Amino acid sequence: MSQDGVDLRTSLGYLLKEASSALRSAMDDVLRPLGMSVTHYSCLELLAQRPGLSNSELARGAFVTRQTMNVLLQALERDGYVTRATAAPVGKALPTRLTPRGRRSLEKATVAVRSVEVRMLAGLTEAEQADALHILRRMIHSLRTDA
Repeated sequence: MSQDGVDLRTSLGYLLKEASSALRSAMDDVLRPLGMSVTHYSCLELLAQRPGLSNSELARGAFVTRQTMNVLLQALERDGYVTRATAAPVGKALPTRLTPRGRRSLEKATVAVRSVEVRMLAGLTEAEQADALHILRRMIHSLRTDA
């Protein structure tokens, strides 16, 4: 480690970013054969759990810009995975819902993504997994509330 730098071997931020990158790469590897990206999968998963989300809500949930989500939603709608209202029931937001095709696609993707999570957690006990979730939630909370 240099006198002024950060030791990347022990930097929590760097290790979290490395873990995030490894997770994304592994997810890409299992989703690609299904014709999906991580953002595509995230969008479908969010809609399954919270039908009717707007473009902005989906973008926030998938960690992408509204413009990126809008392009994705147009493609998903064109390909029959989602439907969007033609007019906003309130304000400008067009609620989006999964189609039966979108649900079938999500089921396959969920199995693939779950296999990555199982692989990622394979070396941890149940207690360690619970601790990791708890610690990560607390870190997120600290960064969002103490800013």
